[in-house]
Amino acid sequence: MSVIDDYQSRLMTAGEAIDGLGSNANIAMGMATAEPPALLAAIASYVKSEALEDIKLWYFHSMEHAGKTVLMPDMLDRIRPRCMFLSSIERRLIKSHAIKPNAIEFVPIAFSESPRLLSEKVPLDLFVTSVSPMDKNGWFTFGTSNDYSSTAARSAKKLVVEVNPHMPRVFGESLLHVSEVDAIVENKSRLAEVHLPETSPEERIVAETIAGMIDDRACLQMGIGSLPSAVCSLLKDRKDLGIHTELMTPALASLIECGAVTNQAKTTYKGRSVFTFAMGDQAFYDFLDDNPAMHSAPVNIVNDPRLIAKNDNVVSVNATLQIDLGGACNSEHLMGKQYSGSGGQLDFVRGATASKGGKSIIACQSTACDGTVSRIVPKLNGPVTTPRNDTHIIITEYGWADLKGKSMNQRIDALIGLAHPKFRAELANQL
Repeated sequence: MSVIDDYQSRLMTAGEAIDGLGSNANIAMGMATAEPPALLAAIASYVKSEALEDIKLWYFHSMEHAGKTVLMPDMLDRIRPRCMFLSSIERRLIKSHAIKPNAIEFVPIAFSESPRLLSEKVPLDLFVTSVSPMDKNGWFTFGTSNDYSSTAARSAKKLVVEVNPHMPRVFGESLLHVSEVDAIVENKSRLAEVHLPETSPEERIVAETIAGMIDDRACLQMGIGSLPSAVCSLLKDRKDLGIHTELMTPALASLIECGAVTNQAKTTYKGRSVFTFAMGDQAFYDFLDDNPAMHSAPVNIVNDPRLIAKNDNVVSVNATLQIDLGGACNSEHLMGKQYSGSGGQLDFVRGATASKGGKSIIACQSTACDGTVSRIVPKLNGPVTTPRNDTHIIITEYGWADLKGKSMNQRIDALIGLAHPKFRAELANQL
């Protein structure tokens, strides 16, 4: 049988593809821009029509397609999200009081551990995701979302893919053969796009400080947001930068396009930019498509601190919500509630710190809530995302401090100096 015949034999409607789903099933879906809209709509419809119960839905970082289907308020008495990273979708649901308390069950876990969780600990009955179109030899790719998808796809009892011509075809460890797939659905749907807000004056100050710490030949990890984007905009005169990052973004792509990134100084994956998932706009997805300089790999590989540290001069830039006076960071809990998740922050903190010449940078504005709340506090109000033993460089708009080798008293003095001036006396008096 040719791969075309094989493809056609597995091609069906979304409703046909998920037929047979039963109550108490464990389902996982591709995250972020790999959410399969037709399949998620079919799952929601089937769960309602068949009056299914206790469907457990496992995922990181939901976006608009899930928010309009399986994560609608009227679905959450039958579908029980096992969410490993809260996004605006879950926060909006919780804030609206449109769902029962604890309808969304948060699962604390490092991003790098999710492939193992979904292949060894959770008996997945169904995995659904979007993929790029099949090539002449029968291969799809996982496109913008390798992360846990490439592992979960192969461990689930049933794998259904939604083939989307808008999904970029990516290089690296992202191939999926038609023979591995149980059912194929075709759907033309634009990928969700991410547009960043304007950079604040405080963020511009922080970005300039960070950019001043990044030399030629550095290997970059950047998160998403206006601050990392601002940092990248200041690096276009650098030479031979490298990229080994959890998230690939348009800001990093701009450094490739202008020639600042060559990846020639890297030890691993020389000449290629390494990432595990990607989010941006349509121009960015076009940049990723069929680009051999981009290397996609599973998150347990990309976020492995041992692999990260093999490159010299790794600079990891991450954000946090709160820092205590010992240097511990809470990057996921806000105002007494889970806000996001730990993601890959600690893995890159440790990988960058272990890198020869590396720098782990955690940055934030000194205040929140329009300047009424200090982000630097005597004690954290939430979980520790990055322990004080691991914290390296902290930056606010009031400067920066290298905490490595500093005593507790020295750390307290340094961090109070990074707080907004109106909170410094209060912080000192609370010791």
